Amino acid sequence: MYQHTRLSNNSFGFFQKFRNFDYILLACILLLGFISLATMYSTDGGNILFHTKSHFVKLVVFTTMMLIFSFINIKFWFSIGYLSYLIVIGLLIWTYFFGIKSSGSQRWMDLYFINLQPSELMKIFIILCLAKYFHRMKLENVNSIYTILTSLIIIILPMGLVIVQPDLGTSLLIAISGIAVIWFAGINHKYFIYTMLGFLISLPFIISFLKPYQKLRVLTFLNPDRDPLGAGYQIIQSKIAVGSGGIFGKGFLKGTQSYLEFLPEKHTDFIFTLFSEEFGFVGSATLLIIYAVIIYRIISIGISSRSYFAKIFCYSFGAAMFVYITINMSMVLGLLPIVGSPLPIMSYGGSSMLATMIGFGVVMSAKVHSQQAIA
Repeated sequence: MYQHTRLSNNSFGFFQKFRNFDYILLACILLLGFISLATMYSTDGGNILFHTKSHFVKLVVFTTMMLIFSFINIKFWFSIGYLSYLIVIGLLIWTYFFGIKSSGSQRWMDLYFINLQPSELMKIFIILCLAKYFHRMKLENVNSIYTILTSLIIIILPMGLVIVQPDLGTSLLIAISGIAVIWFAGINHKYFIYTMLGFLISLPFIISFLKPYQKLRVLTFLNPDRDPLGAGYQIIQSKIAVGSGGIFGKGFLKGTQSYLEFLPEKHTDFIFTLFSEEFGFVGSATLLIIYAVIIYRIISIGISSRSYFAKIFCYSFGAAMFVYITINMSMVLGLLPIVGSPLPIMSYGGSSMLATMIGFGVVMSAKVHSQQAIA
């Protein structure tokens, strides 16, 4: 009798978790995955080649992983907040000494089945760490000098380790992820204003420390036509491809800029360019709507969560997603300098997709366990 009752309760709990799923968010993620797979098929010239096969495998594995993570109690994610941050710090240090060097950067670890880029993981785990840090903090202590300095150290440490790889773009995205948590934790807005003013004042000094290729990217952003066949080639061709798509696009597998190999890196950071050329303004707007719904659902889950930790994580992850998408699309349209920011789920890259799916897994866990309080 007792065993039957216990089994029934466990079964009810299991099916209750299924009922608590955010199926709208899940549907949007799966739809985005399907679109990314079709676009990757297009980058391979309409053939199922390496990028398509690899992207499909990663999509299936990491989506399954996300669903598994959704059933893990939100208390677990709270408990590993500091540990996960320290582990990724360790991976960044390991990468600095023993990482794989490619194209002048040492960013990857060879795990045989995947070349892991720890800096991508840090974009998620820094949110997890800071969300735990602010969880039990009283509002009057949020603006203390100790709290602000501790938060800055948590952000600056991984930034420094990523900058020396060198990877300025990802280090800035890590900083944005951390700053999002600080913002939603309730730190006085005047500190952000002072920081922005300090940054603008010190900008000429910061630029003097940039590497030659980084300075060239800034100059190319300001005037791509100064070197149309060199540094400005990529952004010029990107804008031509986006513009040539028109309202409805040239059609699936009919993009001339991409098929005639005018678009470098079309499967990674510039995948939105290929998509816009083939599906035009309507397709691009549809993609933006899918991303908007995803961000809206993430914020909604944060609002409905009982635990402050889950609220801060969802708000910060949603804000970070918005920034990642904005930076990537602005970059390929020539509105920002090229910084090497992948488009979530769409771009080819295992580390980026892994980090994004971990973030979605924690958000889904917050939804499934939305009534779970954390002391």
